[in-house]
Amino acid sequence: MRIFTWLLLTVISGALMAQTVANDSVPVPGQWSKERIQAWYDQQPWLVGCNYYPATAINQIDMWQAETWDPDRIDLELGWAADMGMNTLRVFLHDLVWENDRKGLLERMDQFLNICQRHGIRPWFVFFDDCHFPNPQLGEQPLPVVGYHNSGWVNCPARDVANRYAQEEATRKERKRLKGYVQTTMRRFKDDDRVLMWELYNEPGQAGIKDASQRLVYDSWVWARAVNPSQPITSCTAGSVGETNIQINALNSDLHSVHAYGDADHLRKRVKPYIESGRPVMVTEWLARDRKSTVAEILPVLKELNMGAVNWGFVSGESGTVWNWGTRRAPAGGKRNVEEERAAGNVVNPGEDFPEPEIWFHDLLRMDGTPYDAEEIALFRKLTGAER
Repeated sequence: MRIFTWLLLTVISGALMAQTVANDSVPVPGQWSKERIQAWYDQQPWLVGCNYYPATAINQIDMWQAETWDPDRIDLELGWAADMGMNTLRVFLHDLVWENDRKGLLERMDQFLNICQRHGIRPWFVFFDDCHFPNPQLGEQPLPVVGYHNSGWVNCPARDVANRYAQEEATRKERKRLKGYVQTTMRRFKDDDRVLMWELYNEPGQAGIKDASQRLVYDSWVWARAVNPSQPITSCTAGSVGETNIQINALNSDLHSVHAYGDADHLRKRVKPYIESGRPVMVTEWLARDRKSTVAEILPVLKELNMGAVNWGFVSGESGTVWNWGTRRAPAGGKRNVEEERAAGNVVNPGEDFPEPEIWFHDLLRMDGTPYDAEEIALFRKLTGAER
């Protein structure tokens, strides 16, 4: 009888989950009330920061695996961040690092949080990401391709795993890994005041996946709410691809994580429906200078609207995000083949200077800490109150 009951409950539970994934009007229990999240937000300073990885890392794996972990460089760069008034960071993790060395990853996260705390910064962590290259691998990461935007950033989880998960064909080990990655990490820091909040998924549906991500998007909410951290939880909405992906995240987020890469008018239109939801808004990606998303244009508006201001990039380095998105396209059409270019030697070798365009796309500082535009840094300091 017990076995029959368990089987029946399992079938019902699975059916309800499938229905909920398809029906974006059914939230996962546990969302903070509007009153609670607004009270939390009102206790924070104006949240200003960047999407952070050290200039010596080409991707999330490079930042966090033991072989390339660089706390001295991180400490140096976060000193620069604090000096211009930054008080938060959006930081990406990777499931392969967790699977290979979970104890070490959690220890490095603890060390990172201590560095942040010394500089008066409270970061948050992002678990999943559908952007850019599909086949992440541990170990030595590829060299940056010259003049190419983000030539090493990788999906999390790998594209083939994400696709199998969407089709309910992921192995038991893969499902267990993804759930454990979210839950053990959150449990370790669920009551840690050094952590500002959590973000479950960056831009689900990118790279042609679209709403195929919805099952992992939804399950990440189930896993996170089961942990019930003391910090609020969000997951990217505007900036994602796939109507269901966006609606699941908009429905369940305690506060909104929105991406806006355009001028001030574009920003105001982009955030309007999220403001009207009655929940705080964090603009967690902005700054694309040749799209009129500039420090001078956008930062004052974010201050006026009391929205979190978290631009893409900080110190120009291996990611190459000073180059715009168009550099990923080949002159004759299609995408540039980074593996062929690496094989041909079109790379920035260790110790070489990083080339830069006349107009930077993302990022604020060079490797030595000098600014791309001193007036931008002065405006950060003025608006954050760090001006001396």
